[in-house]
Amino acid sequence: MDAVKKDKLRNAVRDNYGRIALAGEAGCGCASSSASCCGSPAGVRAEEVSREMGYSAEDLAAVPDGANMGLGCGNPQTIAALQPGETVLDLGSGGGFDCFLAVRAVGTTGRVIGVDMTAEMVSKARENAARAGFANVDFRLGELENLPVGDEIVDVILSNCVINLSPDKARVFDEAYRVLKPGGRLAISDIVAIGEIPDDIQENMAFYAGCIGGASSITVLESMLRQSGFQKVRITPREESRSFIREWMPGSNVEKYVVSAIIEAEKE
Repeated sequence: MDAVKKDKLRNAVRDNYGRIALAGEAGCGCASSSASCCGSPAGVRAEEVSREMGYSAEDLAAVPDGANMGLGCGNPQTIAALQPGETVLDLGSGGGFDCFLAVRAVGTTGRVIGVDMTAEMVSKARENAARAGFANVDFRLGELENLPVGDEIVDVILSNCVINLSPDKARVFDEAYRVLKPGGRLAISDIVAIGEIPDDIQENMAFYAGCIGGASSITVLESMLRQSGFQKVRITPREESRSFIREWMPGSNVEKYVVSAIIEAEKE
């Protein structure tokens, strides 16, 4: 993929999520569909969507109002095993939902960094943090392919349905490896391709921004992770996710081509 096409894809994603941040709506808000994607059908409350993704009522009550926008395709917190004092990085932090949950786990001696390429999302997350009095969370504007984070300072990387949006996933994993400490780990929920995605879906910007068109296969993702240096790579598809993926773009049959998966790996 050439640089021009990569920029076109990034701009489409940035514009889409910028509109979501400003509107305060739940779900991805695909402009060309009557339903949202990457989270919920239009009009469905974010709390209901998040429960379906695996978040508890306690999780939902622990974050500031407006942090949970119903985005995502799973709950990376369930596999992160966060410990007090750890430094956590959330790739594609949005309104700060997973960051605020991580703060609760790492405590006052820990630190959480959220990175998002959409300025509107970063502003929203910072406002949420200030309103709720979170002091040990830092939201930064930046692309996942060029993380504004130092070398080997992170214990755990979280991400929820964002890496599929990158036009250069190999570079994202390279950057993730760079910022992780030795022994650091990935705890990612994302969309993976389980069949050949039709060309018309791959080339449709609404499907791409909706976490479908840019999905890679498990085999390709495993290869990328290993080439970046990761060990103990485990990608576990969640067949039950077809039920909510079907609602992202009703009638398009996207659930035939993609599912949500848990992605785990370690840096030795």
